[in-house]
Amino acid sequence: MPTLLSINNYYYRRGGAEVVFLEQNRLFEKVGWRVVPFAMHHPKNIRVPWSKYFVNEIEFGENYSTWEKLARIPKVIYSVEARRKLNQLLNDVAPDISHIHNIYHHISPSVFGVLKQHGVPVVLTLHDLKLACPAYSMFTHDGICERCKKKKLYNIVIHRCVKRSVLLSSIVMVEAILHKLLRSYENNVDRFVVPSLFYLEKMVEWGWERRRFVHIPNFVDVERLRPNFKVGKVFLFYGRLSPEKGIITFIKASALAKVPVRIVGTGPQEDVLRELAARTGADIIFLGYLNGEALFDAVRSARTVVLPSEWYENAPMSVMEAYALGKPVIGARIGGILELIREGETGVTFQNGSVESLAAALRRFADMPDAKLADMGRQGRAWMESDFTAERYRERLLKLYSDIGVIS
Repeated sequence: MPTLLSINNYYYRRGGAEVVFLEQNRLFEKVGWRVVPFAMHHPKNIRVPWSKYFVNEIEFGENYSTWEKLARIPKVIYSVEARRKLNQLLNDVAPDISHIHNIYHHISPSVFGVLKQHGVPVVLTLHDLKLACPAYSMFTHDGICERCKKKKLYNIVIHRCVKRSVLLSSIVMVEAILHKLLRSYENNVDRFVVPSLFYLEKMVEWGWERRRFVHIPNFVDVERLRPNFKVGKVFLFYGRLSPEKGIITFIKASALAKVPVRIVGTGPQEDVLRELAARTGADIIFLGYLNGEALFDAVRSARTVVLPSEWYENAPMSVMEAYALGKPVIGARIGGILELIREGETGVTFQNGSVESLAAALRRFADMPDAKLADMGRQGRAWMESDFTAERYRERLLKLYSDIGVIS
C-alpha cells in the first residue's frame, strides 16, 4: 500500500486550497493509499491520530503579546519546530511521496530539506503566486503589482504589502530573501503543480524553468453538486470580501445596470461594501458566510455567478462550482479566469476593473432569455463532467507521481 504524506498549514476547510488538499486526500484513500497528514494545530482541525506530530499554531492578526509575537517571528521565516516534528514523523513513517499545498508563514519551507534528507520526493501545488511574490498575490494598495521582479524584494516593505504593516512586510521580505539564498525551492522540490496555465506562464516569465512545472487543473465533485438549470433572478458573488476581489466594481456596476445582487461571504471590506451599496441605492442583500448545501442552494437559485476579480486569480473554484451547479459565469478578463470561461457558451467576460464593461454584461444577462442561460448552464456542467472530475484529477496526479519514480 503506497503512502502519501500530505502537507498543508490547516487541516480543515478554510479556503479553496484546503478544499483541494482535503479532497485530494480523500481521493487517494479511496483507491487504497495510506494518507498521512502534516499540518498546524488549530481549534477547527479535523481530528486525526497524526496530530501528535503537528506544529503549534501561528496566526497573523491574533492578539499575541509582544513577547509572543517576537517568539513567533523565527517560525514564520524558518520553522525549526516544523523540521523537528516532521523528522519525528518520518522516523516513524516511510512515505512514497510528499505532496505539499500551502505552508508559507506557518510550517514554512524549512521542511523541504528534511524531506530531501529522507529521500522523499516533493511535489508542491501552487495555489497562489508566493513562488514569485513574497506577499503571494501580486496585488497591493494600487492594484496589480510586479515590482519585486528581478529580485527587488525591498518593494514589499516600501508598499507594506502584508496587511499594510511594515513589520509583517519586513518579516515576509526576510523570509523570501533567506529561502532564495538557501535555494529551498530550487534544490528540494521535484515538481510544481499549477492549476492554471496563466500561473505556469507567469512563473516562466519570472525566470523559472518551464520543465519544473506540470499543469493539473483543479476538480469539482460533480456527484455531490447537483445542478439546477432553472434560471433565477439574482446575480451572485461568493467569496472573501477583500479589495482584490473587485466587489466595489461589482456594486457600482449593479447599481448602473439596475439588477438584483446577492453577496455571500465576509472579510475586511464588508463595512465599506455595505456603505457603498446603501449610498448607490444598489439592490443588494448581504447573506454573510454560507458553506455546504446552504451555499450551493444560493448558487442554484441564482441567475448567474459573477467573478469581478482585479488580481491574478489562479483557477477559481467558484467558477467550477457554478458550472457544476448548472449556472453560467460572468468573469473578469484577468489571470486564470479566462481559461475557465468559454465565451458565449458557458458565460461571458468583461474588462477587469471597468464598471461600464461589467454593467453591460449584467444588462446582457438580465435581458437574455432564460432558455439561453439554461443552455449555458448545461454546457458548463457538461464541461465539468468531461474534464474536471475527481477521477481525472487523480489520474493526472498519479501520472505525475509515476514520472518522478513513485510506483503505486
